[in-house]
Amino acid sequence: MKHLILCSALLLLQSCYNIERNCNDFKTGNFESEITIDGTLYKSTFSRTSKLQIEEFNGVKDSSYVRWINDCEMVFKTIHPKNRAEKKDIHLKILTTTSKGYKFEYGYVGDTNKQIGDAKRID
Repeated sequence: MKHLILCSALLLLQSCYNIERNCNDFKTGNFESEITIDGTLYKSTFSRTSKLQIEEFNGVKDSSYVRWINDCEMVFKTIHPKNRAEKKDIHLKILTTTSKGYKFEYGYVGDTNKQIGDAKRID
């Protein structure tokens, strides 16, 4: 009987820690993102369709193809890369979602160095 109560309590507590990930809500739309790197906050805006993302950062627009790996992960490939760094694909994973936005991690494909950011819908 003790074990049954303990198992039930553990299952009940575990359900409190489910992370909300409604990634399909953010596959398309207009967004604003914020990323802090070495204490500096960077903001950009972007518009995403199911296959294309156009981002504006510091007055410069950049376009990327979007390839969804699963409901919460995508890879960006810059359409017109201007240098070697822009030729590298970027992997983005949505970590958590809310009704207004999501927290994500991203980095170059194959690189273990990842950054964390937040995006919110601005439609």
